[in-house]
Amino acid sequence: MELEKFVDPLPIPEVLIPHERMGSKTYYEVTMKECYQKLHRDLPPTRLYGYNGSFPGPTFEVKKHELIAVKWLNKLPDRHFLPIDHTIHDNHHVDGVKTVVHLHGAKTPADSDGYPEAWFTKDFKETGPYFKSEISEYPNDQDATALWYHDHAMAITRLNIYAGLVGLYFIRDREEQSLNLPKKEYEIPLFIQDKSFREDGSLLYPRQPNNNTSVNLPDPSIIPSFCGDTILVNGKVWPYAEVEPRKYRFRILNGSNRRIYELYFDSGLIFQQIGSDGGLLNHPVKAQSLTIAPAERCDVIVDFSNIEGKTITLKNRLGCGAQEADSDRDAYIMQFRVLKPLKSKDMSTIPKVLRKRPYFDKQQVHTIRKLTLGANSDQYGRPVFLLNNKRWSDPVTEKPGLGKTEIWSIINTGRGIHPIHLHLVQFRILDSRPFDMDRFRENRELVFTGPATPPPPNERGLKDTVKVPPRSVTRIMANFSPYSGKYVWHCHILEHEDYDMMRPLDIIKTHHR
Repeated sequence: MELEKFVDPLPIPEVLIPHERMGSKTYYEVTMKECYQKLHRDLPPTRLYGYNGSFPGPTFEVKKHELIAVKWLNKLPDRHFLPIDHTIHDNHHVDGVKTVVHLHGAKTPADSDGYPEAWFTKDFKETGPYFKSEISEYPNDQDATALWYHDHAMAITRLNIYAGLVGLYFIRDREEQSLNLPKKEYEIPLFIQDKSFREDGSLLYPRQPNNNTSVNLPDPSIIPSFCGDTILVNGKVWPYAEVEPRKYRFRILNGSNRRIYELYFDSGLIFQQIGSDGGLLNHPVKAQSLTIAPAERCDVIVDFSNIEGKTITLKNRLGCGAQEADSDRDAYIMQFRVLKPLKSKDMSTIPKVLRKRPYFDKQQVHTIRKLTLGANSDQYGRPVFLLNNKRWSDPVTEKPGLGKTEIWSIINTGRGIHPIHLHLVQFRILDSRPFDMDRFRENRELVFTGPATPPPPNERGLKDTVKVPPRSVTRIMANFSPYSGKYVWHCHILEHEDYDMMRPLDIIKTHHR
C-alpha cells in the first residue's frame, strides 16, 4: 500500500495526570484497552491496544526520588487480534490477552519489574505463576533520563508491543534542570516504530515465516524477526513538524520489533547528542548520524536557526537486516518545516559539561562471566535464538550477588547484531573485539583477531541496552543493585526474546561474616 508522506502533523502524547497524591506517594491508574486510531490521513482507523486507549500511551513525568504507584488495569478482549503461536512456552495456553508492564531502564523492585511470568489477563481473572500484586511501585531513585514502559508478557511481547502497548516515561532532576537546555514545547519526543498495513488499515503481522517451505509448521508460527514497511513517529505514518528557527531537544526512542535505524538529516544538519539510555553524557557529542537499535534512546539537540524557511527530512540509511533502506519507504522517518516565526529569542544553550559526577565509583570487580549469543533449531526446523545455549526454562545460571560488580563478556557467534538488555541495572560499555569464529566453534577457544575498540563517544554514558556486533566479544560492567530478586536479561529483538533469547537473572542477597 502506497501512503503519501508528510501529510499528518506530528502528534505529541499527552502527559498523564495522577489520580491522587497519598502522602509521599503519587498514585496513577492506567487502563489497557482496545482502541481504533487514525495512523495516516488516508488510512481507515486501525485496531490497536493502547494504554488509556491511545498509541503511544500517555507520558509519565516524574521527579527523581518521587515514589509512584501504578495500578495497571487489563481491559483487553478475550482473544488477541494478532496471530499467537501456542507451540512456544508451556505456560502459554490461557484465555484472554496476557499482559505485564515493564518500565524499561528503571531501577525497580523485582515485584514491580514486569517479570514475564507475572502476567495477568482481563480483570486479573488469570495470572502467571509469579504474579504478586495489582499495583506496581517505582521509586525513581536514578538520574534524569527517558525511560519507556511496554508490555513484557511471556511469549507474546512481540505482539503486544506491535499492537501498541508502549509509552514514554521521563524522570527529571535538579542537575538536568540547572542546564539551560531547550524545554517545554521545544523538547519533543520522537517515538519511532515500523508497521505494515492491509488496505483496510488493519495491522499486518505474518502468521508464518515468509520463506516457509515446511508442511509441518504450526499455523500460526513465530517468525525469526519482523520489520514493517512503513515508519511511524509518535503514532503517525511519516509525519511532519513545523518548527521555529531555533534549538530543539529531541528525545528519540527506537520502539521497533527488530529494526535498527541509522538516522541522519538530508540537509547535513548535525545532532548534538547530550544523553543516552541512562541519562546525560559527560559532554555533548556532535554526530552526522545516529545508529539506534530497538529499545535504545538518544537525547539530542538540533539547531534549526540557520535554515529558516527551509524543509528538511530526517532519514534512515539502514534497511531490514544488512541491506540499505528502500528509497521509497523505510529511508524516510519524518519531515521538519522551519516555517514557524520565532516567538522569542532562543536563550537555550548546549553546555560543554553536562554531568560533573562520575558514572561509577571505583569498584572491585567480583565476577567475570563469558556469555554466548547463538541459535539452535526446534522440532519444526525453526531457528531458536539462545543465550549461552540455554532455554528460558533451564535452571538459572546468572546469579549476581546484591551490590556486586561484574564484567560480562558477551560473545556473539551469530551473523547479526543483537541488542542485549539487562533489567534493573545501568551499565558501562567497556569495549568490543573481533574473534576467530571458526576456532571458537571448533573447540570453544577464544582467539582475538584485532584490538579491543572502546565504545563511540555517544555510548560512554550509562546504558541499559548494548548493540553486540556479530563475530565480536562486547564487554560491559554493571553493579547489581539496589534490589535483589528475580529479573531477566534478553535480546531486544522481540521475536528473539519471545523464542527463546531471554534468561532469568536472579540477584541474590549475600551474607557477610
